[in-house]
Amino acid sequence: MQKTLVNILKFLVFLSIGLVILYFVYRSQNTAYQAQCALDGVPSADCSLMNKIMTDFGRLNYAWIAVVVACFMCSNWSRAARWKMLIAPLGHDVKLSNAFWTVNLGYFANLGLPRMGEVVRAASMSRYEKIPLDKLMGTIVVDRLLDVLCLGIVVALAFLLEFNTILEFLSVNMAKNGLLQNPIVLGILGAGIVCFILVLIFWKKIMQLGFVQKILNLLNGFLEGILTIKETKNPLVFVFHTFNIWFMYYLMAYFCFFAFPPTAGLSPVVALMVYTFGAFGVLIPSPGGMGTYHALVTAALVIYGVNGSDGFSFANIFFFSVNIFGSIAFGLLALILLPIINRDKGVESK
Repeated sequence: MQKTLVNILKFLVFLSIGLVILYFVYRSQNTAYQAQCALDGVPSADCSLMNKIMTDFGRLNYAWIAVVVACFMCSNWSRAARWKMLIAPLGHDVKLSNAFWTVNLGYFANLGLPRMGEVVRAASMSRYEKIPLDKLMGTIVVDRLLDVLCLGIVVALAFLLEFNTILEFLSVNMAKNGLLQNPIVLGILGAGIVCFILVLIFWKKIMQLGFVQKILNLLNGFLEGILTIKETKNPLVFVFHTFNIWFMYYLMAYFCFFAFPPTAGLSPVVALMVYTFGAFGVLIPSPGGMGTYHALVTAALVIYGVNGSDGFSFANIFFFSVNIFGSIAFGLLALILLPIINRDKGVESK
């Protein structure tokens, strides 16, 4: 009973975080939208951002939305196949269908509590495949370590390709808002430069500090976890599935551009930046990235000349297509299909 109450409290806290962030993003974009309406001579009574979002949903090309959801499922299939390969060295040849549907169930659970999906996924697989839960959690740790590595590569690639664009955007906006003359901003920049110089001077002593050694040990454990892929039977297939997971994530953002007229002409590189910003939004603890995802995706699109209200609409379109519709629809299917798939094992639905 106490555990249930704690979980409910956690859900309410994270949901509140997401809703508060979403509210402030909406309020900011609504203010800008009202100002634009005033410049265009549109009466305030006929200028509602919420009505605009509903209208934008009505003019979507839903064939492209279907493609986006298909990419989401293809990514989940590769995640399931990769997880099956991670479990194999434990001496268990699990059903790919069980791996696929428990992955979907995990995404569904994440809408309730951030990071709860990993526990639900492992617990469901343990139940249907009769594998100790602690061993499965070990494979999920490796799975997430690989995700961290891949996210780092994606972020590095995105900023390498678009460094000049981002730098120019920041420079123009900082100058426009007077931030370059702001003593607080100048103080932070100065402190950052001083810290960087001090790190270079005292590098050897810093590396001997206790907390630095703990970080290094953690990174060493991270590397050891990554190297476990060599224990799989087909390392190249494993790498393919790892690549496919993230490539499908990218294609989801790119194909979603074509579904919405204001973003239909944006380039593949812009999709990479939008996807990268969105990935950071999902990492922040709120249900499915609610609020944080909207804020960062909108910001990314503004960099490339999409007005804030259209960027906010796009964020909602993608969020509801994948994080809400995709996760809920296939999560509910998982709840229905998993007991059916495993009825020969005598596992009853609870």
